Amino acid sequence: VYKRQVIAALILLGRYFEARSRGQAGQAIAKLMELGAKTARVIDNGNERDVPIEQVTVGDTVLVRPGEKVPVDGVLLQGASSVDESMLTGESLPVEKMRGDDLFGATLNLSGAFEMRATKIGQDTVLAQIVRMVSDAQGNKAPIQKLADRVSGIFVPVVLAIALLTAIGWYLATGDIAQSFVPAVAVLLIACPCSLGLATPTAIMVGTGVGARRGILIKDGEALERGRKIDVVVLDKTGTLTEGRPSVTTVEPLGRDVSGDEVLRLAASLERLSEHPLAQAIVRAANAKGVQSAVVEDFANVAGKGVKARIDNAAVLIGNPRFVSEEGIKLDAIRPQIEAHQGRAETVVVVARNGEPLGIIAIADTLKSDAKEAMALLRGEGIATVMITGDNRATAEAIARELNIDQVFAEVLPQDKAHQVERLQKGGKRVAFVGDGINDAPALAQADLGIAIGTGTDIAIEAGNIVLVKGSPSKIIEALRLSRLTFRTIKQNLFWAFFYNLAAIPLAAFGLLNPMIAAGAMALSSVSVVGNSLRIRRQKLI
Repeated sequence: VYKRQVIAALILLGRYFEARSRGQAGQAIAKLMELGAKTARVIDNGNERDVPIEQVTVGDTVLVRPGEKVPVDGVLLQGASSVDESMLTGESLPVEKMRGDDLFGATLNLSGAFEMRATKIGQDTVLAQIVRMVSDAQGNKAPIQKLADRVSGIFVPVVLAIALLTAIGWYLATGDIAQSFVPAVAVLLIACPCSLGLATPTAIMVGTGVGARRGILIKDGEALERGRKIDVVVLDKTGTLTEGRPSVTTVEPLGRDVSGDEVLRLAASLERLSEHPLAQAIVRAANAKGVQSAVVEDFANVAGKGVKARIDNAAVLIGNPRFVSEEGIKLDAIRPQIEAHQGRAETVVVVARNGEPLGIIAIADTLKSDAKEAMALLRGEGIATVMITGDNRATAEAIARELNIDQVFAEVLPQDKAHQVERLQKGGKRVAFVGDGINDAPALAQADLGIAIGTGTDIAIEAGNIVLVKGSPSKIIEALRLSRLTFRTIKQNLFWAFFYNLAAIPLAAFGLLNPMIAAGAMALSSVSVVGNSLRIRRQKLI
């Protein structure tokens, strides 16, 4: 009786420690859910009233004071402030917010008071999406878990057979039925495959939780497994390596009878109808100078190349030099000027009217502050870097030289990005693609690992296996290191779980292991597996 009580106590104690450890492993979701604000201060007809967060509706005007959490996702209407977005991005520096900037629920307002318009509430907010994504990732099985399940499916019947043979062998040797069951029970206790079942899910729970706190959203266990064996990282330029908000640096007319304002007027008139970042840069430049737009007729957009239309009964064409040349307009006389701008990593847009070049507009997109460091870290990990862009080769190569990128694919049309990724894969490379635009979605899906920039489009985010909330290039190396660390932890867990069983079963079968000790050791093995997974939280990624 005493032995049975001890065995039961040891098993229950092990279960307690195991449940407690697993609870720690799954704390990420609970902590994320606690981050949101509980109330909001809604302004209604000039009156302020505090309401539960569930009663806020899309379109409501909300007042947020210093020290308060932003209650829902929205757009800043009035005022300015610094906002701590570390809970979303993992970046400690506050972000300056001005009129028109996006705001995210559960972030912390640090300085000034401001009014905002609610645009997303409830399950549509970024925080709710993060919670849902982390929850789904922790519930999905990685391919290596499926292997462990298959092994466990074979392991359990084998252990039962060994226990039965142990009982029969001891009975034949001793003739004592009671004595023969002691080593058989020890075999069953020591071989309990709990640690095998915990080896993978606990590591995935901890890994995805760590990622969520650092602004790295991992959609499933398979993404973690894919991330550990990447040979090449292909990066879209705009919005990934650069800020994605280019600005006009030069407007250069090409004749005495045309002014820079005229060139800008024609360009902005057409580009107002386009959503391309370069087009928006031209529109912003025109607005800043107070240039009035003209009436546009017969507008046509040529994806990845340029736009054309009729203005004041004249055929106007705007696009990259290659597109303009393909339209039959000669650029030989201005080629040196174009190349000079491109050599300074500026993108050149040519404005032509009635078949003659009218002017050029140089546009520059500043690199993200940590882009160069991120590329160096990737090379340090033995991972090749490739930049892919629709820009001309001279501009692309100038940026690549500044960032020390290994290879450049320039003048690539949006629909061809996936083909370039496929070409690398056919060369035996395992490819991760990083992008943020709608036109990046096919490449994200084609790559072995798709990493979407969270500041990009919903389609790109949906296509990616991993989402970087803020889009910092250094998060790429963090995501890959987290994948490797998590997978390495899974392999350690599985190794020790198997090694422990293989080493201990013979001892139990030959009567060298007391059932009480076996029960304690079995419980300890599960706790040790969970404890090893929890070590992920203490590891530095960058």
